[in-house]
Amino acid sequence: MGTGRAVAILLGKELRGELRSRELLNTTLIFALIVVVIFSFAFDPTAAEARRFAPGLLWIAFLFAGTLMLNPSFAREQANDTLQALRMAPISPFALLLGKILANFVFLLTAELVLLPVFAVLYNVTILPVIGRLLLVIVLGTFGVVVTGTVFAALASQARMRELLLPLLLLPVLAPLLIASVEATAALLNDEPALDPTWTVFLVAFDVVFFTASWLLCEHLIEE
Repeated sequence: MGTGRAVAILLGKELRGELRSRELLNTTLIFALIVVVIFSFAFDPTAAEARRFAPGLLWIAFLFAGTLMLNPSFAREQANDTLQALRMAPISPFALLLGKILANFVFLLTAELVLLPVFAVLYNVTILPVIGRLLLVIVLGTFGVVVTGTVFAALASQARMRELLLPLLLLPVLAPLLIASVEATAALLNDEPALDPTWTVFLVAFDVVFFTASWLLCEHLIEE
């Protein structure tokens, strides 16, 4: 079976499973919305302060949502030895990993797109004039979070304390990505919005490096 077809089948399986239960997406959305609302009451920023603090708070909410969503990526496959059955299927390990990455990307990006207008209203931040460039930054940052998080979720899936292990592994690695995402978002929310090329190139480079690393290490990740 070709890699493209295998990825499409696995992605469809993940999407159908989530559409039936909606457990992961609903839980992540509720958690992220609570974080955003609590932040808004805690800070109660003025318009100028909102432009300064909003990018960091937004990406903290995205990070919390991503950590919660990525944790069960491979844990769900432990039941009934589903992962073992997938390993025995005539598909490449990279197809299995890529299917998981794309599914997690769709889930997390959906949660972020629902969260974004709520965040803009609560923090009185105008995003419509820069929505296209802001979505580009969000897509690049989210893809980096998902690729890295899915790889570490695969590593932590066999651990006894995987809920604690995944954030400990993930946060130090994602620190540069989060800084770049926050800086790129802050540049778009300034009085004179602009897409910062330095941070945008950094996000693209981060995504390429870690996606390539996941491709090179996928066989070891899945087998282990």
